[in-house]
Amino acid sequence: MSLKVLIADDHTVMREGLATLLAGAGMQVIGSVGNGRDAVRMVCDKEIDVVIMDISMPEMNGFDATRDIVTRYPGVRVVVLSMYSSREHVHQALTAGATGYVLKASAGTEVVEAVRAVNAGRRYISPAIGNVGNSIKSSGLLAGLSTRERQVLQLVVEGKSSVEIAERIHLSPKTVETYRSRLKKKLGIDDVAALVKFAIQHGLTPPD
Repeated sequence: MSLKVLIADDHTVMREGLATLLAGAGMQVIGSVGNGRDAVRMVCDKEIDVVIMDISMPEMNGFDATRDIVTRYPGVRVVVLSMYSSREHVHQALTAGATGYVLKASAGTEVVEAVRAVNAGRRYISPAIGNVGNSIKSSGLLAGLSTRERQVLQLVVEGKSSVEIAERIHLSPKTVETYRSRLKKKLGIDDVAALVKFAIQHGLTPPD
């Protein structure tokens, strides 16, 4: 039986290229989506073996989507596909529950191998990143945010108002305002522009 794979990336060309590559390797691409929230929904609705997950996506970033998926569906493996090669990003991905991390620059030659490896229960990290070991430590700022705080942060930097955020994640606008204030205090950031810069630097939201 062929491997069933879901692709989550906000770039159509990347999704199409990966789909062609995986199909050529005898894998079954069950679907492709452009944001983390749809990835979670697709895993819920379909039988998926492996998810190829971009980090920087709208609605829900790849870290939070990975964490949600592996928590709810422990049998599903996630390979993070990223343009970020820093050890902090790798650490965040592994902490979220991913068992694979492939650089986009190497995707054409590595993604099939990575999918097969994680499906077999092994970890796969792009050789270009080197040995990450178990000693990587996050900067502390991002690690200090709760899942809900990261969720609010992403929606804030995407330009959503407190009312829109409240409707999206089923909270009251007042509670969202509390989260916004808490974020600024924890991160030492006073304005939205600086929040956007922080989110982009940490791969929580696309730069464009």
